[in-house]
Amino acid sequence: MKTFAFFITALVLNVLSAHAQDFVYRPTNPAFGGDTFNYQWLLNSATAQNSLEDPDAASGRQERDPLEDFQQDLNRRLLSDLSRSLVGDQFGEEGLEEGIFEVGIFQIEVFEGADGVSITILDTSTGDQTTVTVPEF
Repeated sequence: MKTFAFFITALVLNVLSAHAQDFVYRPTNPAFGGDTFNYQWLLNSATAQNSLEDPDAASGRQERDPLEDFQQDLNRRLLSDLSRSLVGDQFGEEGLEEGIFEVGIFQIEVFEGADGVSITILDTSTGDQTTVTVPEF
């Protein structure tokens, strides 16, 4: 009986002296406050699980047509010159003349309107049209 009483007393003392521990949540993803050293592991894990493939990435890079690049560069240059000339017209330098101009694939119409100088740019290959009005000061 003494052993049983000793066992019960030891059990009660052990239960009374038990301590709890706080649960701490630590996110894994560094975007949500997790450790920044997890970034590379998460990226590698996502890449390994990705089963989709880009059909254009088979060669490692996309093939570019030099003629298309040249045409795009030329169009950018012409539009840049046009905008520079328009700003010069508004600030007293030599400006644009009124009329319709064909520049590459663009048809540009410049005219003096009630609100100021209006420029309509028409892309003849796609039919897209943009109108820019620069108010007079």
